[in-house]
Amino acid sequence: MKNITQLKGLGPKSQALLAQIGVHTAEQLLERDPYQLYAELKQRQANTSLNMLYALIGAQENLHWLEIKKHRRTEILLRLDDMRQVPRIS
Repeated sequence: MKNITQLKGLGPKSQALLAQIGVHTAEQLLERDPYQLYAELKQRQANTSLNMLYALIGAQENLHWLEIKKHRRTEILLRLDDMRQVPRIS
């Protein structure tokens, strides 16, 4: 079993947040939909940043979260809109 912090872009803070929604291992994270994880985190902590979603996707795809943000931001925002999970963008 891999620790969540062994995945690219996730550290102890991310690990603690994910533990709140029952995700304790890298394997558990990798088998879940990152958008659903983000929605669950937002329910628990309303100020969960969109960067967390980028990090979740990046961890699953072994890419840095900034690469996800740079290349897939529009796609991600459209999916969140479909889910009625559109974040506040400043």
